[in-house]
Amino acid sequence: MKEYLNKYQEWLNNPCFDEKTTSELESIKNNEKEIEDRFYKDLEFGTAGLRGVIGAGTNRMNKYTVGKATQGLANYIIKEGTQDKGVAISYDSRHMSKEFSEETALCLNANGIKTYVFESLRPVPELSFTVRKLGCTAGIMITASHNPPEYNGYKVYWDDGAQIVPPKDKEIIDEVNKITDFSTIKTMNKDEAVKNGLYVEIGKEIDDDFINTLKSLVLNPDIIKKVQDDIKIVYTPLHGAGNIPVQRVLKELGFTHVYVVPEQEMPDGDFPTVSYPNPEDKNAFKLALELAKKVDADVVLATDPDSDRLGVYSKLENGEYVSYTGNMSALLIAEYELSQRKEKGLLPDNGAIITTIVSSNMTKDIAKEYNCKLFETLTGFKWIGEKIRQFEEQNSYKYLFGFEESYGCLISPHARDKDGISAVMALCEATAYYKSKGISLWEQMINIYKKYGFYKEGQVSIVLKGADGAEQIKSMMERMRKNPPTKLGEYDVLEVRDYKEHTILKENGEKAETDLPTSNVLYYDLNDNSWCCVRPSGTEPKIKFYMGVKGKTMDEAEQKLQELTDAMKKYVE
Repeated sequence: MKEYLNKYQEWLNNPCFDEKTTSELESIKNNEKEIEDRFYKDLEFGTAGLRGVIGAGTNRMNKYTVGKATQGLANYIIKEGTQDKGVAISYDSRHMSKEFSEETALCLNANGIKTYVFESLRPVPELSFTVRKLGCTAGIMITASHNPPEYNGYKVYWDDGAQIVPPKDKEIIDEVNKITDFSTIKTMNKDEAVKNGLYVEIGKEIDDDFINTLKSLVLNPDIIKKVQDDIKIVYTPLHGAGNIPVQRVLKELGFTHVYVVPEQEMPDGDFPTVSYPNPEDKNAFKLALELAKKVDADVVLATDPDSDRLGVYSKLENGEYVSYTGNMSALLIAEYELSQRKEKGLLPDNGAIITTIVSSNMTKDIAKEYNCKLFETLTGFKWIGEKIRQFEEQNSYKYLFGFEESYGCLISPHARDKDGISAVMALCEATAYYKSKGISLWEQMINIYKKYGFYKEGQVSIVLKGADGAEQIKSMMERMRKNPPTKLGEYDVLEVRDYKEHTILKENGEKAETDLPTSNVLYYDLNDNSWCCVRPSGTEPKIKFYMGVKGKTMDEAEQKLQELTDAMKKYVE
């Protein structure tokens, strides 16, 4: 019998699984394809911990896979001897998020580990902040970020407030994989856990600390007050966790015209007004843009369900609205933050900017402009968090700004993951500042392009679901790895970086070693300030292709990007 059918039968007949699970599995007994998809593998930690479709099975998010992950984490914490520090837990608006957070807490409690559980949904950056604020050994965020409604997930953070990185991720997974009997997963009664001081609810006090910390990061509070009545802001939390903290911080800073999209204000795991609650998706802005035109908003902002990502539109002179990529909004914030720090004499001699290898090359020019050291990491904000930790441990660099192209940035080290709340705040502050100078946000974006060059980036994703899809992605990566190109369209390939094999193959045949951790990523450095990169997604069943170019004008950059995109598509066919 096939391995996945063996696992299916085991779940179907094991008395430790509840009636609801058994009934769900019974309903698919004649659907081998569905059985295969649910049992062909176990959920694994990727770039953002566990993530999968909610349902019964080893390849699904359910209380048993969550319990297994938590028991493994508990065993690891106890082995490390840090169980007395406790674990902070938060969750977003997704289906089963609250239930999974409680299952997680009670499992940890049954292992003698104290938990600090938010009384209701809170955003990722606040969870990261809380781990540091309370001195916890770890943090857990129940979320599937921007994935479709059928997904949920489980992000693990360590004591620095950043997502786990090697070797801890591997060590924790090793502990999780040792659990082969679901009946060995510990749990306890919630009333008993509360009574014994193991299950502690948190909320208002942490909220106040978080918001006050964000407010302390504002560089021009006087200018906000000066133009507060002239700025109109439309915001949507896309049914997620950003609503309350965003409204609160903007109100307390003095912004008086903040319009929240009413149809998307309340938490709802069905995300009924969007097919995909992702601020990268233009369709997610439909209602926000309608409201923006109605109220004549200067800027339109959206955060995803766990509020680590920010999407942006701003108004043009003709009254229409233009969208920003994740690179554009991050670079706009970076230029504002760094220019204002420089003007106020707040730039340190050892300042550092951190970005990822698939983010805009304009970052190099900005770092040079403000005399900052630039560090590049692999894709995933956890690597940026790791760098911040290294700076502190080595007392080497002062973190100033970090971002990745996937719509996430961090303006200070108060948290160690993408922070959509502080990004909203920074964008609104920047809008106020430039308005006080008589220019719009978009005019400032064009000024940045004129200053550094017209950098343009793009991305293409191919979705390949299930076991067959995983095999196709593996095959595509192997094919590209074995046959590196010397040209992509009109571009010469100057070097090929293989982060899985740790090799750099230069145009002249010379070889060198990469200096980043092992990852299934191929990067092509091209002539004319251009580049391409390919990697399988760590959180979704897709393979991603990234491209970047630089032009003398916006039109030239767009043309170059299209040509490079076409060349990359042709190469992988």
